[in-house]
Formats: sequence, C-alpha cells, structure tokens
Amino acid sequence: MNVILAFLFLIQQTPDTLPQDTAQIVQVVRPAPPTEVIAKDTPNDAGGSISLQWKVSEDDGKGKNIVILYNVYRSDLAQGPFEYVGTVGAGRTSYDDPSVEKDGVEYYYVVKAQTKDKVESEPSNVVSAKAQAQWFHHGRWAYLVLGILFTLFFVLYINLAKGKELFIRKIAGLDAVEEAVGRSTEMGRPVLFVPGIGLLSDIATIAALTILGKVAKKTAEYDTRIIMPNYDPLVMSAAQEVVKQSYMEAGRPDAFNEKDIFYLTQDQFGFAAGVDGIMLREKPGAIFFQGLFYAESLILAETGHSVGAIQIAGTTAVTQLPFFIAACDYTLIGEEMFAASSYLSRDPVMMGSIKGEDAAKLLIILIVIIGAILGILGGLHLSIFQSWFQGFVNWFARG
Repeated sequence: MNVILAFLFLIQQTPDTLPQDTAQIVQVVRPAPPTEVIAKDTPNDAGGSISLQWKVSEDDGKGKNIVILYNVYRSDLAQGPFEYVGTVGAGRTSYDDPSVEKDGVEYYYVVKAQTKDKVESEPSNVVSAKAQAQWFHHGRWAYLVLGILFTLFFVLYINLAKGKELFIRKIAGLDAVEEAVGRSTEMGRPVLFVPGIGLLSDIATIAALTILGKVAKKTAEYDTRIIMPNYDPLVMSAAQEVVKQSYMEAGRPDAFNEKDIFYLTQDQFGFAAGVDGIMLREKPGAIFFQGLFYAESLILAETGHSVGAIQIAGTTAVTQLPFFIAACDYTLIGEEMFAASSYLSRDPVMMGSIKGEDAAKLLIILIVIIGAILGILGGLHLSIFQSWFQGFVNWFARG
C-alpha cells in the first residue's frame, strides 16, 4: 500500500516543484560620470593648489539616485596612470587639491562618481592645469585700503606735529614725576625705581626704561639718590646706561653711582622680599613700579604705602592693575606706559604717531558701529539693509 501511495505522489509533481540547480546573476550598475569637468589654478593663494569644478552625475539626486560621493584622481601624464587624491560628498561640484608638489607643472585630473557599493563610474573627461602663486590676494582689498588710510593718518599727524604742538590728554602719573622726585628731595630720602620682573625683550620693560630716563634726569637735577634693584642682569645693564645718559644730559655725570643700580635675584618672591627690605631700610620718598608685575604687585605696593612714599605704578598686566590702583597714588594703565616716551619727550614724530594711532582706532570704532547699525536694521527684515549688511560683511570677510 505504501508503495502505491509513493508512486501516486511522484506522478503528481510538476516541473516547477521539482528541485533545480539555480545560479543568480548579479548585474553591476554603474552610475553616470560627472560632466563638464574643468581645472584651474586656485585663485588668491601662495601656489601649490589646483581647483576642479564639474556638473553632478545624472544619478546624483535624480535618475538612479545611487551616487554617494565623487573621487578625484591626478596624474603627471594625460594618459595616466591616475592616483587618488581626494573625495567629496554627493551634491558637491568642486574640489581643491592642496597637495600639488610643483608650481608651473601641468597636472591632469579625472573625476569618478561612486555608489554605496563602491562601484565607480567611468572617468570624466581629462582636464589639466598648472598651479601658480599670486602676488596679491584680491579678496583682501579691505585690508589694503585700511592699511593705506592708517599710513596716511600717521604721515598727516607727524607733519602737523612739526608745525604745532598736538594735544594729548594729560596722563596724571607722568605729570606727577617731578612732584614725586621733588617730594623725596624735600624729605631727604632716595627715589626707588622697580622695573618689575620682566626681561629686556618685554615691551613693558622697554617702556619702563623710557620712564626711568625721565625720572633719572630729575633726580640728577635735584641731586637726589636713585635706587634700582633688578630682576634680570640684562635689564640692569641697560638701566645703568639709561641712568648714566640721563645724568650726563643733566650736566651731573659726577653724581652717577653705578652701584645704586644692581642685580638682586631672579626668584620672583625672593625679589619681592628683597625690594620690601630696601623699602623698610631706606624709606624712599617716592617709589616707581614700572614694567611687568605679577603676584608680587600687592606685596610691593602695600609695603611702599606703609613707609609713606608717594607711589607711581604702571603695568600692562591687566590682572595686577586693580592692586596698583588700590595701593598707589597714580597708575599708568596699559597703553599709557607705551605713550610715555612720546608724552615726556614731545618729539614731533612720536607725537604724530600717537595721534595717528588714535585716529586709526576711531576709524575702527566707526566701522564697528556702522556694522552694528546695519546688522540691527537688517535683522528687522528690511531688505535694503539686509543686502547692505551682507555686502559690508563680505567686504571685510573675504579671504
């Protein structure tokens, strides 16, 4: 009976239900290549770069919609072989090749589209270009115009200063130099000048030496001793020469004592302790803190205040200014130190440069104000101001 049932089952099988050996054929689908590829030297650069542009593949965002990126290949020869240099994502139509080895040499490029299955299109048309350096960045006209204006400001004010004295607002700390030295002379006490813990390469230290020259000339005229402990040996040597020159200009080279300008130590708080000891022993009538100061500033200023000295401080260290302002009689803030040489000497070139700098700052402030106003009006969705603001920003932002 079982044999009969098996026979009936077999004769009911159709060809479609019988097991067959099958093989699946996978068809590789290539995307369309990008078209109208062009290559040119990257503009406004120092050379070493070539820019490429193209139209996207027909299968990028449309058609088969299978392109996910574009690969860029480069060769020294038109016929290849081409080496991979970079990739950009789908929808992009440009690529900058910054790896060009030599300027003035012809390089050849092709671009291929690629799918997520890493199937590349046929190469695009072969294009070529040479990298060249440009003399001028055409996107930076704003900086050139501002540079010319600033130069004109300096030249104009220097010429004006040669004809008449230009006004510079009073700097109380510098005007008080004569008063401070005179007070020390009346009290029969020395003047103490502390140049801070900066090095000779620090601009604040150089400014301090300029002020030192003025102070030393006054001490020479009043026959008052000046004491100057130093943190750096090079600053000490420079200070000795400055003071010596000031005494010679005052006609008192015999009163110059090189030993009063001495090296103390390069340990920060050792220097502070040493200067405090000098204050307590010598009890100076006037103390000048000019230069770079850090955590020791308040220690020095409080000790100077305790001995009853008139104190004139000046530093570019913003974090130390509050301590000097609180503990000293006068404080030169930031750029007032740098203006000291011009303010004290009244030299026309120096005075003109100070006024030119002020004019340049005023121009920058006006530019910022104009930009802010245009930005506010543009934010109110006033179309004409939006376009003006965008043009204003682009003029300064290019490059």
